Amino acid sequence: MNTDSQMQAILDQLAKFNAPPLEKLSPENARNNPTPKNAVEEMAAESAMVRSKNLVMPTLPEPVGRIDHILIPTDSGEVLARVYTPDGDGPFPVIVYFHGGGWVIANLDVYEPTCRCLCNAADSIVVSVAYRQAPEHKFPAAVDDAYAALQWVLENASTLNGDPLRVAVAGESAGGNLAAVSCLRAKDEGGLMPVAQLLVYPVTDSQMNSPSYTEQAEAKPLNAAMMKWFWGHYLNDMSEGEHVYASPLRSPDLTGLPPATVITAELDPLRDEGEAYAQRLADAGVQVNTRRYAGVTHEFFGLAGAVGKAKEAVDFAVSNLRKAFNANDNRNF
Repeated sequence: MNTDSQMQAILDQLAKFNAPPLEKLSPENARNNPTPKNAVEEMAAESAMVRSKNLVMPTLPEPVGRIDHILIPTDSGEVLARVYTPDGDGPFPVIVYFHGGGWVIANLDVYEPTCRCLCNAADSIVVSVAYRQAPEHKFPAAVDDAYAALQWVLENASTLNGDPLRVAVAGESAGGNLAAVSCLRAKDEGGLMPVAQLLVYPVTDSQMNSPSYTEQAEAKPLNAAMMKWFWGHYLNDMSEGEHVYASPLRSPDLTGLPPATVITAELDPLRDEGEAYAQRLADAGVQVNTRRYAGVTHEFFGLAGAVGKAKEAVDFAVSNLRKAFNANDNRNF
């Protein structure tokens, strides 16, 4: 398979960091391993040095209107969230966002480029949730935090200058799992439901036996061994993987869920399970827009400033989110 040249440049830079394999590390050490975001930052710094000959110019993140931090109450304590607000008066649509990292690594900073990009492109508030992580807090702690955060935003969006009738949920990888599961749980418990769900290469099944797991077993920056490591730290016992809140693909009933946008990457072991979940949603009568991006890998979505296909994917996602927001714009009532 041919790797997109822009994607390959980032993978090459990531390899230059000479980081040990994540699956060989403790969670504490793995949390400090370099990420594709670090690779892009290094490339930008080198480019700036060339442009200025001897002076390294600062590389700045995509600006947004403002950034705040809030504490969201849950049954297990308070969860920190970073709130990105676009320029303008509002009230704005709101996207509740869950970062990736296999429920074990990463944080709000690692996935900040995605949040800034969605904030501006969708002209929406983005609430990025720092849910509890394993192995310190195993399944279902992250699920509990994600669901509580989504319900809190749906009930309190107006306090953020957001529109409670235009709240979507989104996530990448393990965060895509949490976004999907939050919708399933809202259905099961009669909770408030977002108007849309954006699932970017979501984890949907703990079995790890799809064709893309074999085909992309050695892929970077995510491979099959890493996913086994993530699941091993996330679950108390692998039998918990059978629970639909761990593996939403195993849910017997997906009817009544919000419209979904599902984005997958060709060179990603999670590709097939994400697409299988999209098909299950469609079979259940849920409106689904899904798209696979060729030549790119896991984590490409947050690289819109460096990878053209990431920009295409963001545009696709935002177009679908805007349709859902417009259909529920409270100014129409």
